[in-house]
Amino acid sequence: MTGCGSAVPTPAPPLPPGATAARAGVPFTLYTHCGIHELSFGGRWYERVGGPLDDGNGNPPHGWDNPEQQGTLTRSGPTVVFRDRAGHRETFQLRPGATSPKTVCS
Repeated sequence: MTGCGSAVPTPAPPLPPGATAARAGVPFTLYTHCGIHELSFGGRWYERVGGPLDDGNGNPPHGWDNPEQQGTLTRSGPTVVFRDRAGHRETFQLRPGATSPKTVCS
């Protein structure tokens, strides 16, 4: 992605052995600066189901905070779901073997 002012943040540390995202969700800060594309959680990378979500100009869509959106994540197998108080619900699918983001917001 081009035209954005920051780099992708450092991935979250891995979860402790046996830890999982609770049904109610764990607090999570979603990086939104260049739109909603992917996230790192529990030492793994996930990409948004349906492709990137942005305003067409490389920014988060209307109604999303920039550069980050506070919410929760729940995990079920290879899928995580981000939810926030604004009513957003985005699903992300595991990228097996990924060790870094697909794209860098620069």
